[in-house]
Amino acid sequence: MTGLATGRPAEPDAPAEPDAMGPGSAESSLVEPSLAERAISVRERIIEMCATTGGGHLGGGMSLVEILLVLYFEVLRNDPARPTDPARDVLLLSKGHGALCLYSVLAERGYFPVSRLAEYAQPGGQFMAHPNPELPGVEMPSGALGHGLPVGVGVALDARLSGTPRRTVVVLGDGELQEGSVWEAAMSASSLGLSGLTAVVDRNRLQITGDTEDVVGLEPLDERWRAFGWTVRQVDGHHPAQLRHALTAAPEDGRPVVVLARTVKGRGLPHVEGMAKSHFARLGDRQRRQALASVRRGAQPATARLGAGPA
Repeated sequence: MTGLATGRPAEPDAPAEPDAMGPGSAESSLVEPSLAERAISVRERIIEMCATTGGGHLGGGMSLVEILLVLYFEVLRNDPARPTDPARDVLLLSKGHGALCLYSVLAERGYFPVSRLAEYAQPGGQFMAHPNPELPGVEMPSGALGHGLPVGVGVALDARLSGTPRRTVVVLGDGELQEGSVWEAAMSASSLGLSGLTAVVDRNRLQITGDTEDVVGLEPLDERWRAFGWTVRQVDGHHPAQLRHALTAAPEDGRPVVVLARTVKGRGLPHVEGMAKSHFARLGDRQRRQALASVRRGAQPATARLGAGPA
């Protein structure tokens, strides 16, 4: 896929048309890896970065893989050759702990060579533990959590005032929904009628100190977002077709959209799946080899734990 050619909101029940050369087309299937194959590659690179001296945020990156792949390969209008194009769609990774996944997906998409990921955690390098906007495709830093949605409100409002057909997507971790700034932004977005704004919540139900419901409970999360005036969609966050549909269906009555994506922290690594201890890891060589083997075997994930299926 090249150029700014895909990803506008479609009518309900009408998933977006794939790019003529995008995943799934007869021609691309001969030369392009499938989304599932890309997911394996992305997870392998996250593991490799967590096996460096500095270690890295493992679990939250692994839960985010399918969400970012669907967005960058099937939904957003973006062009790696023109990362600052004013007409591009904007993705803000508010969930800074997902930086390793973002770096790997951007490399997969062609924003910079995959080989550059070897610079991760190197002194003087640009690949840091949290998103570094000096890298092509990284729109904002998010070393402190809870700021992505307020920035997203500003970006979406700017697009409307300037007449730019830009879509703004903010990816949040569920733990950062405990920040008041998120809900102030949610209230503003619906009040302003920002239908060009989409929030995606990586709902793996775990934060560094344990289950989100034991730390500061968030449920009933769907009702909370609806009370703030948002269109709510719930999906399996590891299911590309559900994600694709939720991210491309038209919003209701000009409202912003939130996609609550049920995921599993540490997805693909059975020994840490669904465990808070996967939050950060510094993998030794034996752990690295075991993790890579698990991902390549295509291990089945633990069951996601948020309510029912897609709304």
